[in-house]
Amino acid sequence: MAVLSTAPTEKATRVHRNREKEMGTEKVERVFKVRADVIVRRSEREGVGEKIGNQVDALWEKIGNKIVLELISTEINPGTNNPKISKPAEIKNWFQKNNRNTNKVVCAVEFSVDSAFGEPGAIAVTNKHRKEFFLESVIIRKCLIRDTGHVHFSCNSWVQPVRIQPNKRVFFTNKPYLPSETPPGLRKLRDEEMKELRGNEKGERQLRDRIYDYATYNDLGNPEKGPEFIRPPLGGNRLPFPRRLRTGRAFSDIEPFTETRVEDPLPMYVPRDEAFDEGKQEMLVSGAQKALLHNLFPCLVASFSGEIRDFKGFHEIDNLFKEGIRLKQALHDHLLPKIPGLSKVLESGDELFRFDTPHILTKDKLAWQRDDEFARQTLAGINPVNIERLQSFPLRSKLDPSIYGPPESAIKEEHIIGQLDGMSVQQAMEKNKLYILDYHDTYIPFIDATNSQDGRKAYGTRTIFFLTTAGTLKPIAIELSLPPATPKCTRAKRVFTPPTDATTTWLWQLAKAHVCSNDAGVHQLVNHFLRTHATVEPFIISTHRQLSAMHPIFKLLKPHMRYTLPVNALARQILINAGGIIESGFTAGKYGLEISSAYYQNHWRFDQEGLPADLIRRGMAIEDSTQPHGLRLLIEDYPYASDGLLLWSAIQKWVHSYVYFYYPTDHQVQSDPELQVWYNEAVYVGHADVSGAPWWPRLATPSDLASILTTLIWLASAQHAALNFGQYPLGGYIPNRPPLMRRLVPFKGDPEYEAFKADPHQYYLSALPSLTQATTFLTVIDTLSTHSKDEEYLGKRDGDWTGDAEIEMAFKEFVSEIRQAEKEIERRNADSMLRNRCGAGVLPYELMAPSSGPGITCRGVPNSVSI
Repeated sequence: MAVLSTAPTEKATRVHRNREKEMGTEKVERVFKVRADVIVRRSEREGVGEKIGNQVDALWEKIGNKIVLELISTEINPGTNNPKISKPAEIKNWFQKNNRNTNKVVCAVEFSVDSAFGEPGAIAVTNKHRKEFFLESVIIRKCLIRDTGHVHFSCNSWVQPVRIQPNKRVFFTNKPYLPSETPPGLRKLRDEEMKELRGNEKGERQLRDRIYDYATYNDLGNPEKGPEFIRPPLGGNRLPFPRRLRTGRAFSDIEPFTETRVEDPLPMYVPRDEAFDEGKQEMLVSGAQKALLHNLFPCLVASFSGEIRDFKGFHEIDNLFKEGIRLKQALHDHLLPKIPGLSKVLESGDELFRFDTPHILTKDKLAWQRDDEFARQTLAGINPVNIERLQSFPLRSKLDPSIYGPPESAIKEEHIIGQLDGMSVQQAMEKNKLYILDYHDTYIPFIDATNSQDGRKAYGTRTIFFLTTAGTLKPIAIELSLPPATPKCTRAKRVFTPPTDATTTWLWQLAKAHVCSNDAGVHQLVNHFLRTHATVEPFIISTHRQLSAMHPIFKLLKPHMRYTLPVNALARQILINAGGIIESGFTAGKYGLEISSAYYQNHWRFDQEGLPADLIRRGMAIEDSTQPHGLRLLIEDYPYASDGLLLWSAIQKWVHSYVYFYYPTDHQVQSDPELQVWYNEAVYVGHADVSGAPWWPRLATPSDLASILTTLIWLASAQHAALNFGQYPLGGYIPNRPPLMRRLVPFKGDPEYEAFKADPHQYYLSALPSLTQATTFLTVIDTLSTHSKDEEYLGKRDGDWTGDAEIEMAFKEFVSEIRQAEKEIERRNADSMLRNRCGAGVLPYELMAPSSGPGITCRGVPNSVSI
C-alpha cells in the first residue's frame, strides 16, 4: 500500500516556487475549499462490545485521534514526481454523527487544494480510532477545481485502525481506466494496491486481512477426530479440482498434507471486505436457529428409541409440514418420560417445529408419483441440465470393460418398441423423439465403495424418455446397474418398464427413486457445487489479485463476485467436509466429492459451460440462424432452456457492448497486461489440474473476452439460480427426490423380496432417508433456497458505479431487457399449450424469473453465487 505524506511535497513545492520567483515566472494560485460527503455504514444492532468501543473512540477523538482523509490528484507534482495531495482533512464530531438512529451516517469534510491541483483521482483514509469502520462512499459535491461536477468514490470497504494497518487506505474514483490510460498521479498507487492484495503467500491469514491467494481443498478432513474423518485433498494429480481461497492455517500433526480446521461457528478466513453483511448474516443465523429446532426432536427420538427412525407411513412425512416434527404420540411416549420440562416446550406450539410446505405439494400432493411429473422435472426441475438427446442405440458404456464388465446396456429394442408410437428405435432417434438421463458411467466406478457404507445403496442408472406429440416426455425404460459380481452376472443390469400390475408398480416406483437419488447426487456434487461455486472461485481470486479496482473489467465483474468466497468457505466448514451435510445426506457419502473430481477431470470444459454450447453438446438444440437466439430447441417446451436463453442473450448483449466500448481493437486486448495475467492466472493457477487442456478459449480479441465474461456472469447468476433456489420447493418432499437410498430393489427369490411383497409400502419408505436424515437434509436446503433481504438481483447494482455515461446507457438497456424477459416468462407460465409449465397440478417454471422478495420463493436470479 502506498504510504502517502504531504511533508516532502510541501518542501519541494517551496523550492519550486522560489525558483519560479527568481525567474519571474511565479503564478498566483488560488486555494479552494472542496466539500465532500463521507457516507459510513454502522451496525443496526450494536452489541455491548461495540457500544464500549464507540465510547473509547469518542474519548480517542478528544485527544486528536480522528478519521483523516487526503484528496489525491490524477496529476503529478512536477517538483516531486509524486501525486499532488491535499492537506489532511478531519471528520469532525464523528461520535455524535455515528450515534444517530440510522445505519448510514453522512459526515462532511473539507479539503483545501490550490487551482493547480487537477482532477481528483483517489482518496487516502487514515483511521486513528481503535475500531475498524465501514466506509461506503465519498462524494465530492460540485468540484470547483475544474468544474468536473460530482466526483464519486464507491468504497464499500472496512478501514482498519493504523495500529493494525499502518498504511493509508486508498480508494479510487468510479471512473474506469485501462492500465495504459491510468493518469500519472494514480499509476504507482494502482500497482501498490494490487501488490498488497496479492500478499506474500506466507503465514496464516487473519480475519482483518485483505489478501487473495490460492490453495487446494486440503481442509475437508479432520484427522484429529479420528481416522474415519481423514479425507484426501481435492486438487492435484490424484483428485483434480479447482483451487480455493488460501487461509494459510497450520498443517495437521497426524496428516501432514491436511490443513487444520476451523469448525463452525468460528469464522473461516475470507478477505475482510468479502464477509457477509448484516442482512445475510441475519438470514443465516435465523436458518441455523430453525435448523436447531427442526432437528432437536428427531435426534432425541433417534437417541432414545430406534423403532421409529423410519417413517411409518406417508402421513408421517406429511406431518413434517402439517403438525411439525412432534410426530404426536410417538414423541410423547418416547421422550416425555425421559426429558424433564419437554412437555412445556411441546405445548408452546407446533409453529416452532413445523417445516414450510414445499411448492411441489401445493398444486397436487400426489404429483410426485406420476410418470409425467418425473419426466417433466428433467426439463423444469432442480436439475434440468443432464437430459440429453439419444443419438445412438444400443447404449454402450465408455468405462474400461476389463474393470467394469461388458459395456453393452441391458436395454434392448424389445423393451421400448411398444412405447414409440409405431416407430422403430432408429426412426424415433431420427425424429428427435428419444432422450436419456444417463448416470451409468458417473456412478459405476464408485458403486462398490458406496454400497459398502452402512445404510447406503446405489446403482448406476439410465432412463430413456419418449417425446410425445403434446411436447411432454414419458419414461419408457429404466436400467439399474451394479458392477458384475461374477462373469455373466444376471443381477448386474436390470431393466424396468412402465408397470402393468401392482407388483411392477411398486418396483417401478423404487427404480424411479434410485434414478432421482442419482440425479440428486449429480445435481448437488457436480452441477451445483462444482460447476458454479467451485469453478468460479479461481476467477474471483484472480480478479482481485490481477485487476485493479479501476479496471473496467473489475467493475463489470464486481457484483457477480458478491458473497461467493464466504459461501464457499462455509461450505467447506459444514457441507462438503468429512461428516458434513453432503456426506451424511447423499447416497455417495464420503465418495461424493471423488465423483465431483472425476467429472472435473473427464468432462468439465469451460468452453461448454455457456448455455448455447451446453445445449448443443447435449443434443438438445441445433444451430439455426433463423431463430431469435441462433438456436432451435428440439424440445420446444424446455422451460430451463427457453427461459435461460432470454437471460443469456440479455447478458451477452450487455457484455459485448461493454467490452467493445473499452476494447475496440484486438491490439488493446492483447496489450492489456492486467487482463492477460488475470486470465492466465485463473487458468494456469486456479484451474491448474486441467490447465493443459486444448479447449480453453484464447484471449486475443474483444469477442474472445466478451465470450469468457458472458460465461462467467451466466454461471454466477442465472445458472446458479436455476440449480439452487428450487431445492426446498421441489426437493423438500423427500419421496419426490430422495437424496439418499438405503435399500436396493429386491430381486425375486431373495428373502427381501418376500418382505417387499408382504408390505411394499413400508419397504419403499425404509429405502428412503430415515427421519433424522430427512429432517437434517430439509433444514439445510431450506437455508440454501432462501433469499436474504439484502439480495442483489440481476439487472440491479449500486448507483454511480461507473463514470462513463455511455456505459450507464448500455446498462439501462440491459435492465430493460431483463424486465422484458421477466414479463415473457410470466406470459409463458400462463400459456396452456406449454404443458411442462402450465396445467392441472403443474408448477409454473419461475427459477429464471429475475426478481424475488426475501425468503423461499422458487424464483429470483441474484447477480452472484450468494448462497
